[in-house]
Amino acid sequence: MSEKVGLPDGSGNTDSGDIKGAAQPGETINIDNGVSTDLINASGHIQEVDRNFSLLTLTGVGINQGSTWAPAGSSIVVALFNGGPPGVLYEFIVVSLCYWAVAACIAELASAIPSAGGVYHWASVTPGKKWGRIVGFYAGYWNWLGWTLGGASIASIAGNIFVQMYAAHHPDLVVQPWHIFLASVIIAWICCFLVCFGNRLMPHLNGIGIFFTVAGVVITIVVVAAMPGYGSRPAHASSAFVWSEWQDTGLGYPKGFVFVTGMLNGAFSVGTPDAVTHLAEEIPQPGINIPKAIAFQMVIGFITGFCYLIAVLYAINDFEALFASPFPIAEIYHQATQSAAGETGLLALLLFAILLTLICVFITSGRVLWTLGRDNATPFPKTLTTINKRLGMPLNATIACGVLMTIILCIYVGSTSAFNALVGSFILLSSSSYIAAILPNLLTGRKNIIYGPFHLKGAWGFILEFVACAYMIVWFAIYCFPAALPVTAATMNWSSLIWGGLTILVTLWWFVSARKGYKGPQAIGGVQSVAEKVRRVSVNVGDRA
Repeated sequence: MSEKVGLPDGSGNTDSGDIKGAAQPGETINIDNGVSTDLINASGHIQEVDRNFSLLTLTGVGINQGSTWAPAGSSIVVALFNGGPPGVLYEFIVVSLCYWAVAACIAELASAIPSAGGVYHWASVTPGKKWGRIVGFYAGYWNWLGWTLGGASIASIAGNIFVQMYAAHHPDLVVQPWHIFLASVIIAWICCFLVCFGNRLMPHLNGIGIFFTVAGVVITIVVVAAMPGYGSRPAHASSAFVWSEWQDTGLGYPKGFVFVTGMLNGAFSVGTPDAVTHLAEEIPQPGINIPKAIAFQMVIGFITGFCYLIAVLYAINDFEALFASPFPIAEIYHQATQSAAGETGLLALLLFAILLTLICVFITSGRVLWTLGRDNATPFPKTLTTINKRLGMPLNATIACGVLMTIILCIYVGSTSAFNALVGSFILLSSSSYIAAILPNLLTGRKNIIYGPFHLKGAWGFILEFVACAYMIVWFAIYCFPAALPVTAATMNWSSLIWGGLTILVTLWWFVSARKGYKGPQAIGGVQSVAEKVRRVSVNVGDRA
């Protein structure tokens, strides 16, 4: 069976002549038995990877990567300092509402232009031709660096959990930073190798991972809700302690400002609505399926995360002990179960969810770096854009992400202030990339792209984009404030310095090399391609391995 497909001539959908590997208007593409060597997808690039994911397994990536309850519990110390349990819960609700607006805007853009580049591609289009090239360049790097720093923070969480599981049975152990560093690096590279050499298993792993992620949070909720007060164990915390008694932890800020800075924990937990968009070239009908996957990710993440936080906060019986613990969620589990075995079992469930998150972060960060490379935005673009024929994935780009994560872990792992800097930097970088894609679309009257099946029509598009941008811009500044007053080296917020330093490095790369050969994505949406329907392709693009 042979099928011929061409891009619509004169539609204005892409400036095809400027796209690397793009089809010219009216060019025919031969499809034989569902296999092609020359399919052009909606991003304007040759389809190089198989579409192995389904809606279920793509949703699995979103839920596992955005397994809200696991990051929320692991980084709960950030919110506990900002008002105690009421701060944790109400900050989580507010930040979730704000990110739903961000998610809706991202879903609309992903439906219009389903590209593995995600916000990088959209930010190259929404500002228009004059500014799109430079805005997209920065957005791509901010997004990739955000995912990479986020991966380092997730790896450090995994290392912390592993060490705490050991420490639960060895109370005399004095945990050293190198313990966490070693565990974090080993775990990070195990996950990296799983992504690289088990690529064809990733859809199945993420499909199964939905069950284990949800089962893990349900089991945890049942255990921490049932065990306090049973036998000789201390009783649950009071409802007033959980819902209304604001805890003054001496941060030196007014209560209102303490509340908004505490939203960082919630942002770290739910702030990845673009996760599944980077697999747009690996799922059939991405313009339809990606918005659905984002919706499932945000709704399930909120429900499981909120229920989990309520359960663990009711399990607290010694609030002050949490601040003396190197890993507060482990202390909460111990207070709930009053046993090392119970603490270890609950930490094991948390570790499994975090490992799934880290695997998905490697999937995402590798794809983002790959898309930057194929547009000549990176050093060694031919190396980073290699799609390994046998593995069917961007091997070199994914390993490069692992190397950078290891370097970051060498610098920052082992201290609370350093971990907070990693978390804050991830939020600043990812928010910058989202703003770069959404704000220009708002300012240009939403006229520079051709919308897909999911479209925020009429005033809804303007309202949600305004809310999303206002939230991210205002909280960008708030998240740069020091953790407490007066400012010391320990309480200083280094996130802004990290963001600024990385942005300067990106700027230097632009002037030194990238601006000479970089054009950026050109497809503006509206392309209906057979590449979005054919699951299997053969990689035959010149000298690519």
